[in-house]
Amino acid sequence: MAFQAAPMGDARKTAMKIESKRDPELEKQCCEFIEFHTGEKVNAYDDLKNGVILCKLVNKFCEGAVRKIETSSAVFKQRANLESFIQGCKTFGLKDQEVFQVNDLFETKNLPQFTQCIIALARYAQSQPDYNGPMLGPKQSEGNVREFTQDQLDAGKHMIGLQMGSNKGASQAGGDFGRPRQVHQEFK
Repeated sequence: MAFQAAPMGDARKTAMKIESKRDPELEKQCCEFIEFHTGEKVNAYDDLKNGVILCKLVNKFCEGAVRKIETSSAVFKQRANLESFIQGCKTFGLKDQEVFQVNDLFETKNLPQFTQCIIALARYAQSQPDYNGPMLGPKQSEGNVREFTQDQLDAGKHMIGLQMGSNKGASQAGGDFGRPRQVHQEFK
């Protein structure tokens, strides 16, 4: 890879903000989760950049999600593996907000987003009835369907919701927030 200068200005602030969201313990748990389900040793996220292990992981939960895993060391093949993993995650049920972009992992631009993707994948996997493995992240939420009678629905029509607030009789009539802007033209 080519040398990349350190970020400056706003790019540096953004990089520092992203870096502050990293959680080493959570990253370690993600690596252990991946190791358990693939049988492959994962020491750090650098071991996942080629996408081979990740493709095996998603195929474990959603068989056939990744049809061909590229084992070549060519950069474009490795990036293709990561794209295949992302598509496999979407096939498994993850939403667009839950997956990462290839550069987030491949160029270590946003590792917390990658971590969140692995946690989301684990959450969906844990909701499967035949899942047997370590727990990672929160449990998938279940529906909470509520039934209301027609009388309850009608009673709610005449209530003013708290979101609307109350101005307690105040109005904007005569509201003056200081002097108006003075515009002077200079004549030469």
